[in-house]
Amino acid sequence: MSVKELNISPVGRVEGDLDVKVYIDNGKVTRAHTQAAMFRGFEKIMAGKDPQSGLIVTPRICGICGGSHLYCASSALDTAWGTKLPPNALLLRAIGQATETLQSIPRWFYAIFATDLANKKFANKPLYKEVVKRWAAYVGETFQIGLTASGLPVQIYALFGGQWPHSSYMVPGGVMCAPTLKDITRAHAILTQFKNDWLEKVWLGCSIERYMEIKSWQDMLDWVDENDSQRNSDLGLFIRAGQEFGIDKFGQGVGKFLTTGTYLHKDKYNNPTIEGRNEALISPSGFFDGENYHEFDHLKVSEDVKHSWYDNQKDGLHPWDEPLPTPAKSQPLEHSDFDNQYSWSKSPRYNGYTCETGPLARVVMNANPKNKEHQIRDPLFGDIIKKIGPSVFTRVLGRMHEAPRIYKFIEQWLSEIDLDREFYIKPVEKDGKGFGATEAARGALAHWIEIKDGVIKNYQVVAPTTWNVGPQDGSNNPGPIESALMGTTIEDPLDPVEVGLVARSFDSCLVCTVHAHDEKSGAELSKFKL
Repeated sequence: MSVKELNISPVGRVEGDLDVKVYIDNGKVTRAHTQAAMFRGFEKIMAGKDPQSGLIVTPRICGICGGSHLYCASSALDTAWGTKLPPNALLLRAIGQATETLQSIPRWFYAIFATDLANKKFANKPLYKEVVKRWAAYVGETFQIGLTASGLPVQIYALFGGQWPHSSYMVPGGVMCAPTLKDITRAHAILTQFKNDWLEKVWLGCSIERYMEIKSWQDMLDWVDENDSQRNSDLGLFIRAGQEFGIDKFGQGVGKFLTTGTYLHKDKYNNPTIEGRNEALISPSGFFDGENYHEFDHLKVSEDVKHSWYDNQKDGLHPWDEPLPTPAKSQPLEHSDFDNQYSWSKSPRYNGYTCETGPLARVVMNANPKNKEHQIRDPLFGDIIKKIGPSVFTRVLGRMHEAPRIYKFIEQWLSEIDLDREFYIKPVEKDGKGFGATEAARGALAHWIEIKDGVIKNYQVVAPTTWNVGPQDGSNNPGPIESALMGTTIEDPLDPVEVGLVARSFDSCLVCTVHAHDEKSGAELSKFKL
């Protein structure tokens, strides 16, 4: 029986190029490779520049999560310089991060993921017509509502940050803005419109408060059948169609999850230190090995480069110890050697383990029974992982589950801003090392900086997409998306929507065209949009 090969080139979303190569034997993926096909070199751009250059340069790494990079860049300088942060600054930073993530949730679901559920593969399913009616690209009824609503949260970001994307309002020592009562009142109004237009009316079919009472998988199933409003909501339809379409049966991944955490409590991180960060987090950091929870330690982060196109690097180095990347002399993209170097991405590992990062990792970490009183405590996805396990379905459900909680956080933080108190405390610049992290919409994001003689000696960024799309590591263990693709059944090699569903469930920050090739002749079979 011949092995078929699919060359997915590129599988991109927002920034950069991602290629995927999968081998199919007897209808199932037996081997997969993810390939980051573009070198950007932001670490080299930063070298030798003023330490505060990161506040301007790194938000341009991404056009949809630039605020997350700004959060990390300012936080890294806070720890390097030993700044003081007023409560108002921590609130406005958290609001910026939260609004950027909140806008991404409906935009991702409708524009990136759900349209694949309208693929003809599912045409024989009873719920298919309803899925197409609501979620077909551009013309779907709630597709349009969700995409329109997704622009509202970043209007709040722009009120405080001056613009979105590519704002630079977060600075070491606080924020550059001092909002007025009018700004806060307007932010509340925008947030309420988001709830009324989409979150409660379309997505939940109930109040946020009722939804947040759900604590187990059985509670979730009972919630769906509680009344017609909830059953026929977009969330109710997704839960019913997701199981009916079988997307809960593939895309499991490595089963190990990592979060760097985010949203620093306004009264618990006023004197920033790397060591004190975990305790101050509201959305907790941590590592879940599939059975047990472990405290996050940034010193356990390393990157392998055996399968990456770099000449001067060694496997297993911590970002502070990594040299600036030197591209290999030869990068044969067209005829890559997948037994050797085949990607511009490095392979991040935590304590040697391959880890999935992203919204599913966050909701799993929220179920840690040891979370502090001020941290999120939500047992739901601890139960879901035990009952049905990780999958495309679980990954999507995890991301969408965040929307109501983030909404409530923003509402709370807006009410806690004290307009009579300071928003910035000028820091003293000095040499040193710093670490800043957050949870971007797509997962764990961290910046490491070393300052010497008043300029940047080394700057390293490890992004969610790097964690998830990285190639095999030094021991040839596959990356998270490579692992999630393996074992997937491909029903039609000319229309491999299953590959798209797996890749999109991780939401790699990259725009999709797929090429399928016949292994024997090398002829292109088809070209299509995922």
